[in-house]
Amino acid sequence: MPAKEYFDPTLLNKYNTQGPRYTSYPTALEFHDGFYQQDWLHALQSSPNRDLSLYVHIPFCHSLCYYCGCNKVVTRHSHKADEYLDALQREMQNRSRFFGAYKVRQLHLGGGTPSFLSQKQMQRLMDSLRDYFDFAADAEISIEVDPRRVPEDYPTQLAAHGFNRISIGVQDTNSVVQEAINRLQDTAFIARLVGSARQAGMRSVNLDLVYGLPHQTPERFAQTLQDVLAMDPDRISLFSYAHMPQRFAAQRKIKDEWLPDINAKFALMRQAIETLCDAGYQFIGMDHFAKPNDELAIAQREGRLNRNFQGYTTTFNCDLLGLGVSAISQIGGSLSQNHKEMADYYEAIDCIGHALHKGIALSADDMLRARVISQLMCNFSLDVREIERQFAIVFADYFADELTQLHDFAADGLLSLSENRIEIFPRGRLLVRNVCMHFDAYLQRHAKLQRFSRVI
Repeated sequence: MPAKEYFDPTLLNKYNTQGPRYTSYPTALEFHDGFYQQDWLHALQSSPNRDLSLYVHIPFCHSLCYYCGCNKVVTRHSHKADEYLDALQREMQNRSRFFGAYKVRQLHLGGGTPSFLSQKQMQRLMDSLRDYFDFAADAEISIEVDPRRVPEDYPTQLAAHGFNRISIGVQDTNSVVQEAINRLQDTAFIARLVGSARQAGMRSVNLDLVYGLPHQTPERFAQTLQDVLAMDPDRISLFSYAHMPQRFAAQRKIKDEWLPDINAKFALMRQAIETLCDAGYQFIGMDHFAKPNDELAIAQREGRLNRNFQGYTTTFNCDLLGLGVSAISQIGGSLSQNHKEMADYYEAIDCIGHALHKGIALSADDMLRARVISQLMCNFSLDVREIERQFAIVFADYFADELTQLHDFAADGLLSLSENRIEIFPRGRLLVRNVCMHFDAYLQRHAKLQRFSRVI
């Protein structure tokens, strides 16, 4: 699909407000500390699912990247990871006893920097996970990698632990931009690392990019895009830099005058989308691109793509268990999160064996709206009759107000509304978050909008 169909500057400016990214509905802002272990257990016991996705948060980084807003611990002391693995093992032991009937279909290591772990530590982690959980023979096992601190044969080492997917943080290949964000790295080495991943038999290689970084210009970013395309990744993630120095102290190292203004940032986003689409990648939506033969692209074309806290996924009817500090779980009709601070996480694991801090039990209305939002976010269309059958409602009656609010989008040519379907047109895909916001019952608390990034 030609990338130009996604862009109507007048409409994009009209609707460029703040809004959630909808990795979940309700969003994490609705989690509360009145959600307890018994609520988590009730959700688990009520879940019809028997497939499991595991997320393990490894918070450590060797150095501080100024742009980063992740939950992280910057240290050069490897023994801190050993202490953390001790706590993780106790958490696994506690949680795994409830998942004896489950089969693990996915495992993702995120952070922080999971590649912070030594080979011995990685072996220990993977052995523990397999000891406590039952993995499917064809499970997807993926990891996020910082290319600055690993050897060229690192993918081969990962493959020996069972990893078959790798995501490498590139962000930008220009040295001026890299210096401003304190992340100097060698593009040629990253290319060799990608080649090593291919030789190691990785089923998928993803490269991460960020637009809106300090000192990015169209010329510099064009070179970054060409550098990445030359590596021929299966997927590309294109994230928008959110400058919030009031929340993230490291971002105070980045001066406001170094950043592209809103129009220049929009131009960088458009440049990336046009370049990647022209190179043959399918625009999955939000911030992801995939080759047309990638399973994400196929799933989207077939209308069965889903989304969770780990991003886009082809799995459905799969519970998500998060392990580690700040990790989020999605079990049955519930969403929950572990303690965000390391001291609190360690104390909770020592005292009660798990680190559940807050969450929310989903109502029938929550689950209905979550399904509507997920379908629109992932597949850009909604089968109204299927929703009616699944939730025993009359869609036009239940969502009468919401459908009225969508008429402006229809009048602007962003979507079509019929009795049987809502279809988001290409020119509305960049504004899908705006459409979904009209189905969000919690956004009536308008003050919370300031906690979200802009949709463009």
